[in-house]
Amino acid sequence: MNGCESQHINRRSFLKRGTLGATGLLIGFYLPELRQAHAADSVRSNSAASGGRVTLNAWIHVSADDTVTIFIDKSEMGQSVLTGLAMIAADELECDWQKVRTEFAPADKVYFNPQFGAQGTGASTATRTSWEPLRKAGAAARMMLLRAAAQKWGVEPSECRAEKGAILHAPTGRRTSYGSVSQAAGKIPVPQEIPLKDPRDFRIIGKPTRRLDTPDKVNGRAEFGIDVRRENMLYAVVARCPVFGGKVASFDASKAKAIPGVKHVAQISSGVAVVADNSWTAMEGRRALDVKWDEGPNAAATSETIRKLFAERASRPGHIARKDGDPEAQIEHAARKIEAVYEVPFLAHATMEPQNCTADVTAQRCDVWAPTQNQTNAQKTAADITGLDPSKVFVHTTFLGGGFGRRFESDYVADAVEVSKAAGKPVKVTWSREDDIQHDFYRTASYAKFTAGLDADGWPTVWMNRIACPSIMGRFGPLKDNFDARSVEICDAVPYAIPNILVDYQLAEAGIPVGFWRSVGASQNGFFLESFIDELAAEGNKDPYELRRHLLRNAPRHLRVLETAAEKAGWGTPPPAGRFRGLAVVSSYFGYVAHVIEISVDRSKRSLNVHRVVCALDSRSPSTAGACSRAIFMIIRCCASRTCPSWTCTSFPANWHQPGPANSRCRRSLRRCATRSSRRRADAFAACRSGQKTWPDLFSRLRQAMPLAPKTLRNGVR
Repeated sequence: MNGCESQHINRRSFLKRGTLGATGLLIGFYLPELRQAHAADSVRSNSAASGGRVTLNAWIHVSADDTVTIFIDKSEMGQSVLTGLAMIAADELECDWQKVRTEFAPADKVYFNPQFGAQGTGASTATRTSWEPLRKAGAAARMMLLRAAAQKWGVEPSECRAEKGAILHAPTGRRTSYGSVSQAAGKIPVPQEIPLKDPRDFRIIGKPTRRLDTPDKVNGRAEFGIDVRRENMLYAVVARCPVFGGKVASFDASKAKAIPGVKHVAQISSGVAVVADNSWTAMEGRRALDVKWDEGPNAAATSETIRKLFAERASRPGHIARKDGDPEAQIEHAARKIEAVYEVPFLAHATMEPQNCTADVTAQRCDVWAPTQNQTNAQKTAADITGLDPSKVFVHTTFLGGGFGRRFESDYVADAVEVSKAAGKPVKVTWSREDDIQHDFYRTASYAKFTAGLDADGWPTVWMNRIACPSIMGRFGPLKDNFDARSVEICDAVPYAIPNILVDYQLAEAGIPVGFWRSVGASQNGFFLESFIDELAAEGNKDPYELRRHLLRNAPRHLRVLETAAEKAGWGTPPPAGRFRGLAVVSSYFGYVAHVIEISVDRSKRSLNVHRVVCALDSRSPSTAGACSRAIFMIIRCCASRTCPSWTCTSFPANWHQPGPANSRCRRSLRRCATRSSRRRADAFAACRSGQKTWPDLFSRLRQAMPLAPKTLRNGVR
């Protein structure tokens, strides 16, 4: 399978039925090349009979016992997508919510996220890209069940209705369950026209609903990657070079092998793996290893050298991301000029569950159990290492103990597959917390230089912004003109009505591996933008709210959330003695959010206390509905507040606004102003020395062949 070819699905014909013998109805997307091995593997736990024809990659399975199984193709990492997606399908299906069960779907093209052209969870797309397909799948299944019941009774389908997992015929009072007609429904053609519910008739969507995964997480039945156990499984850890880009020069494993329980020591792509009968023994073996490293070209890199690189690049003109008016000329005529530099450090993802993966490689197949956000790349990575066809690689997605973009990578999958192939047994590779922090794909450090001009009345007339930082997208192919749009997102969509704007970008590669970190460029750029507009307000002697309000006259959605937050916070009235207020407004991931925060500062204790948070949220799509609570949580966490502040949240329905040109420029910007970022000096870069494994591409059309260890080391145990 070419793992990244985007699949076009006709919306009118994307549903195709299949039967599971006598077990019930299976509704799913049409997939031209059915893979029976995947199908059997994905539904075996729900099917009492395995002899029936199975359609792969089904979304909904209605069993004879009335159980409804909904297959979830997104990764559950605490954001409640497992429950949320099930609610979407279940509402249109009109099933009994108490009988809904879920399973994670296997890796396959049919589950490709159209945002990525691959099966994965990220960029706040889980709900947004599943909304229509799951509603149509649920509605189609309901219509087929209705028609099956109508045929059974010899009545018109229009005389029947569905309600909580049953079909009712009001004229005669007859009633039958979904399970009793599921086999007959499987023989009915999928309807071509699939009417969906009016949102006013939603019975589950939008209603307070207990999470489906909570009981299993409380009682310990939920399986995270680190919980996986397989028969005859071994455990491994990997020693990696302490310098990014370094590699093994030589190693002596004699002391490690002398430790009781250590089974094997083998060199793999990312370092030296120690395999034992438990993780602790493997870690003890790693401590006993004597490894000499070739530290490579980054051996002399420090935080200071990285900062100097960024500052030097920011002193030169870059690729222009946006230009309005003639900012270079007009800055010379400004009544006042203000300059500022903002810096943010590399940040690790620091997921609660460190990286881990279990792999079982045989000559015939490869099974991977992983807490992954990127099933397609996990499958392709394993296929490349084993030489197997991707159809022989089975990815079993577990619960994730946090993701934030880190598990979109597959370096930990490669570790497990390589070690299992070398050891000839199932192997779980576990990273320590230290491994996880030191060998991440970090949120990029960034250096943002701003220059603005004010007129005689203190209103901004010129806005110039240059960003110097590494590129994430440069990992996946050459950048045209060394420009990465991800690095300037939000900053290139400045919503403020300033006549002269220039935003440009300077690529500054530091030799540190970077990756997708929650909200990507928005995490630092929202902070940059809103911090500088506050500085302009102070320089121009303007109220920060009134300045924003005046400049957002062409951005109605920004303006509405700003005005709402300010009104709810009582902006304009004096705060309590010793307290201060600040505000910000940012658009990202199709959501518009404004915050007003009330704080106090204890200078003697050098502490910051958050007393009140007011949030206004305009969510264009269901995927951003939780942005308010997440942002508030981040504020509390980042300020290390000892007490929970009071908070107020106001949200708007998705359809209140009038779409038009005024909003178009801002639609490209991402989710939120990052409260976790901060204005820092050079030492905050904290460029930790670490080992960098050659990184496989996320998308195979951009992917170069992944370098592996020498064949003699991959096929044998040293």
